[in-house]
Amino acid sequence: MNNYELVTVISPEVDDEGMTGIVDKVSKFISDKDGIVEETDRWGMKKLAYPIKRFLEANYMLTRFKLEPKFVIELEANLRASEEILRHLIVKEGN
Repeated sequence: MNNYELVTVISPEVDDEGMTGIVDKVSKFISDKDGIVEETDRWGMKKLAYPIKRFLEANYMLTRFKLEPKFVIELEANLRASEEILRHLIVKEGN
């Protein structure tokens, strides 16, 4: 299992309840694949460097987790399919 960091940029139209739903959905996916969510940190609303889908600001969230590499591609596909998530980035942490 490898260590990963996931940063998600979430639409500002999503309320706190919706943010909790996104956190739960990501955590459930990881745990269903026998991964471990080590930390979820909400950074809150930040100004974007450039507009994304006409939004000038968005909610940021950092998730640190452990997962088998074969499931990371599937996680990325799920993140891409979500309309609330404007951008995401998964980075493998060095050993």
